[in-house]
Amino acid sequence: MGIIKVENIRVFAHHGCLKEETKIGSDYRVDVEVKADLQTSAVTDLLSDTVDYVLLNRIVKEEMQQPSKLLETVAKRIITRIFAEESLVKKASISVSKLNPPIGGDVESVTIKMTERRKN
Repeated sequence: MGIIKVENIRVFAHHGCLKEETKIGSDYRVDVEVKADLQTSAVTDLLSDTVDYVLLNRIVKEEMQQPSKLLETVAKRIITRIFAEESLVKKASISVSKLNPPIGGDVESVTIKMTERRKN
């Protein structure tokens, strides 16, 4: 088993419960960590035998563009797509951070983290 991380994916998106948040948009940071069997790709040196981090980045960017009220909803969509599009992934962890959230204080970010294992 091995781990692949794609960290600090920066995205501008329109998530939030406040109308202003979905209208104006905000900066976000997403971190992805997946567990998969990397032994075959370590021997074959073939991209087709591993989890392509370009695919992971693309999934994050596409799902972040669909507005949602909650970051939990966005993280769940990202995990669902990763499992649907990459059969090698056995476990996925997604952190979604809203930078400079409008919560009435000097707060750098708020982050949710969601982890799931493949069910089958």
